[in-house]
Amino acid sequence: MAWDFSTEPEFEAKLQWMRDFVREEILPLEVADLDPEAFATVTAGLKAQVKEQGLWAAHLPPELGGGGFGQLKLGLMHEILGRSRLAPPIFGNNAPDSGNAELLAIGGDEFQKERWMKPLLAGELRSCFSMTEPGAGADPTRLTTRAVRDGDEYVINGHKWFSSNGSHADFFIVMVVTDPEPHKRASMILVDRDTPGVNVLRDIPVMGGAHSAGDKGHAEILYEDVRVPASHLIGREGDGFVLAQKRLGPGRIHHAMRWLGQAQRAFDIMCERVVSRHVKDGVLADKQMMQDFIATSKAEMEAARLLTLQAAWKMDQGGTKAALTDIALIKFWGAQVLYNVIDRAIQVHGSLGITGDLPLEEMYRDARAARIYDGPDEVHKVTVARRTLRDFTPVEVPTEHIPTRREAAARKFAALLEASEG
Repeated sequence: MAWDFSTEPEFEAKLQWMRDFVREEILPLEVADLDPEAFATVTAGLKAQVKEQGLWAAHLPPELGGGGFGQLKLGLMHEILGRSRLAPPIFGNNAPDSGNAELLAIGGDEFQKERWMKPLLAGELRSCFSMTEPGAGADPTRLTTRAVRDGDEYVINGHKWFSSNGSHADFFIVMVVTDPEPHKRASMILVDRDTPGVNVLRDIPVMGGAHSAGDKGHAEILYEDVRVPASHLIGREGDGFVLAQKRLGPGRIHHAMRWLGQAQRAFDIMCERVVSRHVKDGVLADKQMMQDFIATSKAEMEAARLLTLQAAWKMDQGGTKAALTDIALIKFWGAQVLYNVIDRAIQVHGSLGITGDLPLEEMYRDARAARIYDGPDEVHKVTVARRTLRDFTPVEVPTEHIPTRREAAARKFAALLEASEG
């Protein structure tokens, strides 16, 4: 299979505009002490510039207001956006809104697209993806939140947490159980925030806490006798797992590329430190330990980048199904590389590395979470192993003695010698 990661000059020019824009306009916002209203005003102007460049909501096709760039180009774009946690919302592809818009584009009917997806793309609504439950963990077959059909309505009861953006969302996409059969049991239903019985209990305090006015939070929610029209069902009953994979597959590639951008930023900070920091007999860059840090980080990042581009290319060629192993691979490898590079960058800076004077300590906390959300590393490793091993078949182990290579060679040459003498 011949992989091709090249892009045309016109798109390269767009990428360069993004690099300059993120560096000059977005990175300074990270240290600006803005209240939510001021933050919204400033970012509104930046969003307008993104739209003028035709880069808004690039994950969706043009007919839905996106750029229609495909996964490979999206990956290259997300690598740039990953340099700042503030960049994705300014480009209209921040989680969970981007994934939810993509989900509605794939599975929603015209009514659902008009009511929820289009206002979401326009920035008029915020959304929440409400799937994870306290008792289910990484196994979606253990979900217990039920939706029971009652005439022309569904009645929803259940307990969710880590529902991204739940405290700020105008509507929720809720994963529910509609059928007890294991692989046809889950469905997705749209729920407006003001529906009676939707109780947002709290934002769960997570490692690092809230960072800025643009953060989304992770809510704990109780759904108690929540009634919604049957028209709020996305797709058909039982489509929940299929829709979730279509949503999470591209999202994991975007995560992996954003991690590369974040790792590159930490790497740049580390390299600048080792060439600048003087010790008693030179600079840190002269030390073999530091050279090992730089070389190992560079190798890990390049491997992660190529694996991610390969997954994106396969998706462009054959859809999510063609890249399932690759997606699982980059999820655990990319998250580990991000963590490794930031950890080394902190170590190089010593005590300065764990202060708020540099972005590294915040990046470090976020990187640790990357190994858990969208499925913990261990789940994805199992996926890779199982999908790899299914191409191999067991061999029968014989009970009689099998000659070793040395014995076989000795017999061969003995036979040749005997033949030559005869």
